[in-house]
Amino acid sequence: MVYVLILSIVMVGIIRSLQHLWRSVRKRNYFFSFSNLFLLCSIYATILIGFGLIYLSLEVIGIEVLRENNKTLGETGGRPSAHLIEVCMYFSAITLLSVGYGDIVPYEIGRWIAIVEALVGYTMPAAFVVQTMRGRHPRNRRK
Repeated sequence: MVYVLILSIVMVGIIRSLQHLWRSVRKRNYFFSFSNLFLLCSIYATILIGFGLIYLSLEVIGIEVLRENNKTLGETGGRPSAHLIEVCMYFSAITLLSVGYGDIVPYEIGRWIAIVEALVGYTMPAAFVVQTMRGRHPRNRRK
């Protein structure tokens, strides 16, 4: 029950961040701003922590989603260890921001979750560039 609550909070956070992004980027007509950079970083952090908590929650309830050096992460006895938290957050960051290193690999349902996370990670910068350039196009400027 607690894990469903955590996952719900994470999903609401991600959706609210994307809504805030959509509203704030449409109002600007310039290429770079620190507020856009801060917004991008905060959205990445929210998504990174959210997916890390998804991996962690699934591991804690006994569903194997990650393997480290071809070994299972092991039983935690209902309470996540510091190593398990570290591995889940590390894997989430590497999957979101790059293609991964291969030291920790997703397993079964974790592969599908990693695919979704990687797609989000690759499309976020593109969305920012498109929104910025759309505001700069002469046809879209307000007179």
